[in-house]
Amino acid sequence: MVRRIHHVAIVVRRLGAAYGFYRDTLGLPLRKEAMIADQGVRAALLGAGETEIELIEPLAGSSGVGRYLARHGEGLHHVCFDVPRVDTALADLKNRGVELIDATPRQGLAGRVAFLHPRACAGVLVELATPDDGEAVVPSPLQLKRLVIGAREPKRMSDLFQALFALPEVTMNDGPRTMLAAGTGTLLVVPAGEVGGTEGMVALSFVAEEFQTLTDACDRAGVRFLRGSGEVTIEPMSSCGVHLHISRYRFP
Repeated sequence: MVRRIHHVAIVVRRLGAAYGFYRDTLGLPLRKEAMIADQGVRAALLGAGETEIELIEPLAGSSGVGRYLARHGEGLHHVCFDVPRVDTALADLKNRGVELIDATPRQGLAGRVAFLHPRACAGVLVELATPDDGEAVVPSPLQLKRLVIGAREPKRMSDLFQALFALPEVTMNDGPRTMLAAGTGTLLVVPAGEVGGTEGMVALSFVAEEFQTLTDACDRAGVRFLRGSGEVTIEPMSSCGVHLHISRYRFP
């Protein structure tokens, strides 16, 4: 059912300021930007390997995204899965009694899209999208490796996502964590206790082909980050509220 993670969306206060980090410092190429009147947002898609990062700026505090920003601040908002036929996928989920936000697909920045209710997905807002014909992968210095999700019962949540989206499980060492594949990206479901008790999407992990170039760019931009052995952890104040981990690309 799912071909890949199409994008992970981040709510931001100002799109221009978010460009300063995600486009100008990290080097993610801008694919498209548009005003989406029915959602009350201005949004942009930036390439990150096979997938994309969507930046969403609410146009008014009264919109759904505006209210979300007021309650939660900047940060991760939803994950979007690329499916071959969103109409068919939505009808199948509806027939199975899955709670939906959109009863029928509509046109969005990612193509024809529809949202499932977070109550149906263990608190995670999930979008399904069938991209417009001719959409191509744009070269990017970063590739999305992993979306980290906190859950009280990781195995139960993984079973739910497998049932809903047919995501295959990736073999890991024995333990409370589980991992599901979606194209070249993965969803890593961890105990909420490991991430400060947070349930839902908590972090993104990327790999960088030119790791030193990336860290140099972060230094020049004054980005706050912690250095590790072949990895940096960007502090959320520099990345629009997102816990962001970037590691050195390793060829297989």
